Amino acid sequence: MLPIAFHPIYKHPLPEGHRFPMIKYELLPEQLLHEGTVTKNDFYAPDMPDMQYLLGIHKKEYVDDLLNLTLDPRAARKIGFPLSGELVERELRIAQGTIWGCEQALQKGIAFNIAGGTHHAYSTHGEAFCLLNDQAIGAHYLLQNNLAKKVLIIDLDVHQGNGTAEIFTNNDSVFTFSMHGKTNYPFKKETSDLDIALPDNTNDDEYLAILKDTLPKLIDDHQPDFIFYLSGVDIVASDKLGKLGCSIEGCKQRDAFVLNLCHTLGIPVQCSMGGGYSPDIKIIIEAHANTYRVAKEIYF
Repeated sequence: MLPIAFHPIYKHPLPEGHRFPMIKYELLPEQLLHEGTVTKNDFYAPDMPDMQYLLGIHKKEYVDDLLNLTLDPRAARKIGFPLSGELVERELRIAQGTIWGCEQALQKGIAFNIAGGTHHAYSTHGEAFCLLNDQAIGAHYLLQNNLAKKVLIIDLDVHQGNGTAEIFTNNDSVFTFSMHGKTNYPFKKETSDLDIALPDNTNDDEYLAILKDTLPKLIDDHQPDFIFYLSGVDIVASDKLGKLGCSIEGCKQRDAFVLNLCHTLGIPVQCSMGGGYSPDIKIIIEAHANTYRVAKEIYF
């Protein structure tokens, strides 16, 4: 069984103009079911999270403002979505989906959140479509419950994980690694434990060579006992918010390398989806579906 957190509320509660490409959260599970990569029994509908794990990452004032819909209008505009109770509930359930995924990964080696990857959420504010940092919350959950001692966050979205970097500054229990486009958002980047900024139009061969040279050494040096993988597919050349030059096949090879490495080393991995903004929704779905396909081949 490939454990995947999904809830109908992931069908983004947004006005028409904000829905594309958020429709991918509806289409991806349908595609995976249609092709037989997963069954309905693979899916879990997350409840609401225990607030202690959110408050271990995000400041209470910020969380209270989200829950009460009292966020300052300027702060709300940075998020990019109209603030609503439905949107906040969605983010809370995403966070719980990643917490559940941590538990499943410890048991089965791997787990997925069909959404998540909200790495632009800081401890004190949200931005760029991210309200709560799901993988940071998951890492805190593991550490607080002595389920892990050293965590590695592998962020391969085309955009730097600026919120994640800020949250874990000076935290020796969590190592943040972000490999992203140099000229992409965020234009003022934070400092991860390791940042690799790639030039525009980086192709498959260049991208994979850097990753294969970096990641095994990183794992060997820091010896994590749990890994979070943010598997954004906005590295593909057609992505309208990207700037890199990778192909769908190159993106698939990236996922296969990361997941094979985790599996071979016996390190549990929780995967959150991250970005994907190609104008053709079929490209987004195919690239995201590949991550699940290679996981099934490797683990099951």
